[in-house]
Amino acid sequence: MNVYDFDKTIYAGDSSLDFYSYCLKKYPKIVFYLPAQICSALFYVMGVYSKVRFKETFYSYLNSLKDIDGVIDGFWVSHEHKIQEWYKKQKLCSDVVISASPEFLLQPICERLGINLLIASKVNKVTGRYDGENCYGQNKVDRLNCEIKEFVIDEFYSDSLSDAPLANLAKQSYLVDGKTIVSWDDYHPHGIKKAKMLFATKEFMVFLIIGVVNAINGILFAYLFSLAFAVNAAFITGYMTSLSKSYLLNSFFTFKEKLSLKKYLKFCFSYLPNFLIQNIVVLVFYNFLGWHKLFAYSLAAIIGVPVTFILIKYYAFKKKAFV
Repeated sequence: MNVYDFDKTIYAGDSSLDFYSYCLKKYPKIVFYLPAQICSALFYVMGVYSKVRFKETFYSYLNSLKDIDGVIDGFWVSHEHKIQEWYKKQKLCSDVVISASPEFLLQPICERLGINLLIASKVNKVTGRYDGENCYGQNKVDRLNCEIKEFVIDEFYSDSLSDAPLANLAKQSYLVDGKTIVSWDDYHPHGIKKAKMLFATKEFMVFLIIGVVNAINGILFAYLFSLAFAVNAAFITGYMTSLSKSYLLNSFFTFKEKLSLKKYLKFCFSYLPNFLIQNIVVLVFYNFLGWHKLFAYSLAAIIGVPVTFILIKYYAFKKKAFV
């Protein structure tokens, strides 16, 4: 049998987000769920909410939909064209689709395509509540084992490296990147795709949130110190006061590492390029261009963030780089 992921694999896009956008146009009042959805996303990024709790909050808008089955049918009437042509040409009745998207959303389109076995997240289509875990990563293998006691996967297709547990079980595995399909072992991300894999992550989002907190802290301290010291000296003092706090927060929340003096020193060293960049920005925009010192501090605080993230991820905390 052949096994397929759904979103961004045989479907050109994210079906859950497309369905939300479709519902938003049909029922504009669900926009009032947005504040809670944004807050839950932040809590998830910070590690306060699990992925299931975050998604349950996101799907809470389902409570406001009338005739949910009719809405789903209407959605697929307008979105069935996004099923990839390459899949339509090779699909078999023995195909299995495994997805993290809600089962209630994918079931109708799988029936239309003649797919007999769908394994997806069990989400109540009225309340948005989960029955079990999110169908993701290793959980996909566990769910497949529950459905089929003994199986052989001839070919596996997915857009995500998080599906490695399934890919490792298949005779042949493929990564789908838009309309390009490459062998799993031959896949090497580059350019924009590689940047997205590095920065469009939970780690980077946490790093940014912590960075904003520390940047505000550094700016305020720098501004206060500037009342007594020279502007450039005040900036250095304010920067240093926020560095230790940044190490503590990134250790606990971003990379989930134990504290150590060695890592702290490497963390500080990782910030050296950022420190030099920010000092140059203050020097140029305050000393030479005459900007207000608060604007100069603020601009300096947001420059060098990507470089700093890469250094502390792969040098200070020694996380494994992708290839």
